[in-house]
Amino acid sequence: MTISESDKLFLTRCVDLAQQALNAGDEPFGSVLVLDGEIIYEDRNRVGGGDHTQHPEFAIARWAATHLSPEQRAQSVVYTSGEHCPMCAAAHGWVGLGRIVFASSAAQLQQWLQELGAPQAPITMLPAKEIVPTIDIVGPVPEFAQQVKALHQARRF
Repeated sequence: MTISESDKLFLTRCVDLAQQALNAGDEPFGSVLVLDGEIIYEDRNRVGGGDHTQHPEFAIARWAATHLSPEQRAQSVVYTSGEHCPMCAAAHGWVGLGRIVFASSAAQLQQWLQELGAPQAPITMLPAKEIVPTIDIVGPVPEFAQQVKALHQARRF
């Protein structure tokens, strides 16, 4: 697994967005869509209102489907604080987005939430690679995973 300095910059932004989500009373997740080395769209988790489809990775897929050509989508990279859930991975695949780079894995999140006594998710958390096997997926990145873990530890359940 090779992580470049620019990958680290984009993951830093994802962690910042996750912190913003936490500060807003939401689950701490943040994601950015990068094309040609520039962030072209970003979002944070917005499930606090009760709609648990309001994940930033899902928002990125919907935005990209409307605003980018198929070629641009394939050339893009999605950076995210947490590995895509199955819903978001499927959206990513259906829209034809490119590479995924994540700070912390679904397996890590599942372990952390169990340790924290959080309610169990209503779905099975699968690795994104099982949902979209043809996409280049990189992660977790240990230095960022620890930052994301701290955000989840700061949550109220």
